[in-house]
Amino acid sequence: MPERWPDFLSGDIALDALIAGFEDGTWPKAQFTHAAHLTVGACYILADDTTALDRLRANIPRYNVSQGGVNTEDSGYHETLTCFWHNVIRDFIGALPAGLDRLATARGVVTEFAPKRDLFRQYYDFDVITSREARATWRSEEHTSELQSRQYLVC
Repeated sequence: MPERWPDFLSGDIALDALIAGFEDGTWPKAQFTHAAHLTVGACYILADDTTALDRLRANIPRYNVSQGGVNTEDSGYHETLTCFWHNVIRDFIGALPAGLDRLATARGVVTEFAPKRDLFRQYYDFDVITSREARATWRSEEHTSELQSRQYLVC
């Protein structure tokens, strides 16, 4: 557990503010950290896993543009990383004890994966970040056998 949670994990109202700010494009870019990305993904999965990935696919590019970014073949939205992290978060949540509320679940996801920003590098044998194909479409190349059992590469 971190010494101090990011402000958006201080309570349910703050968590709602992160989600609303992400969706309407008002959440400050400097505060949309890896932990914030993880939190949004966790909240979307908890709300409805059948639509979570589609919501991420729609809202991440929109958020990027709202913050002055662009979504091109070299920057902005990245399909493979979005799918990868969606699957990691979904599987982690699925293994948590039943009955945890949204805030506790989001905190668990952040505790586990915020320090592992580069986790995807263990699962790909090419440079995912700079790959135009991986940015545009889901790439499921495996690097370790662990992926088959954890299904991080099934989108």
